Amino acid sequence: MHELVRRAAGIVPVLRAHAAWGDRNRRLHDDALEAMADAGVLRLRVPAEHGGHEADLTTVVAVISELARGDGSAAWTAAVWAISTWVVGQFPDDVRREVFAKPDVRVTGILSPTATAEPVGGGVRVNGRWAFTTGAPQSHWATNAALLGPDRTPVALAIPLVDLDVVDDWHTTGLRASGGVTTVATDVFVPAEQVLRLAPVLRAHPDASAPMFRAPFLPAACATVSAPAAGLARAAVEAATQSSTPSSPARIREATVLADEAEFHSRRAATAVDRKAAEGGRWTPEERALVRRDLGEACLRARDAVDVLGADSPALHRIQRDVHALNLHAILHPNANVDRYGPVFLGRSG
Repeated sequence: MHELVRRAAGIVPVLRAHAAWGDRNRRLHDDALEAMADAGVLRLRVPAEHGGHEADLTTVVAVISELARGDGSAAWTAAVWAISTWVVGQFPDDVRREVFAKPDVRVTGILSPTATAEPVGGGVRVNGRWAFTTGAPQSHWATNAALLGPDRTPVALAIPLVDLDVVDDWHTTGLRASGGVTTVATDVFVPAEQVLRLAPVLRAHPDASAPMFRAPFLPAACATVSAPAAGLARAAVEAATQSSTPSSPARIREATVLADEAEFHSRRAATAVDRKAAEGGRWTPEERALVRRDLGEACLRARDAVDVLGADSPALHRIQRDVHALNLHAILHPNANVDRYGPVFLGRSG
């Protein structure tokens, strides 16, 4: 077992102990954040030159899946922080040094360009809002996207969270502690070096020295966010087995098989991205679609696993709510992934 995975498994009891608190208070408990930092979770995708682990995606997925055994919100938030940290790694040296100077910095981000950026002396002035900014109340930086005038080019922005207003509008039934609030920019000045054209950020960089930058953004992100679903399915089986009123052996057996299948799809997606990154070749539509298919199947199998077991305890009820929330996400919804990969395998990829 990779050392980071072992350390993540070691903090599962801490996350589990504070999961109900997080559910009530709609944020992660400080002890959970401290445990995640101590386990190295917040440095998973930080480049090695800045003191990070620069972990491959197989390790990232295994770590986040372990976190989900303790708390789905902690796992989802860690996944978003890992993805957004990877984005920071593509900014200029000075920006990376500033962001990563803070030990265990927490970076969130929304790459839907729902704000505007107007050129001004030395940078841009940003106005707009980004919905569903995971973990924003407990993050230090955001890598949100905007449309840069006058030609409305999508750009990624590195913005300190203190420069944004946080709207407390995360009132949900699932993943409550992940704090996916709305963030708002009102005449926020962003220096030019903290502005990147979005298209190159999203592409693969086959000549990058760090393998994690050789994979394109979307397959890597899809593999990453499959991990909370797989871990939650495993958590449901464990909770059902340990319950004072355990589910029937037949249901536990069925749920275990479904949890195994969720984990298989999640890990296969990560392995596919790592393998392609090592090769450094061009991604085909079929390869991209396979990752999306595995993402959808991992979420679907996890949902089926928790539904088989029911919600006979507070822990199972929370896990079920978290899994169903995941399955409503625009990228994770199984139907969305079927729509994406179906035409490719039918020879209509264009």
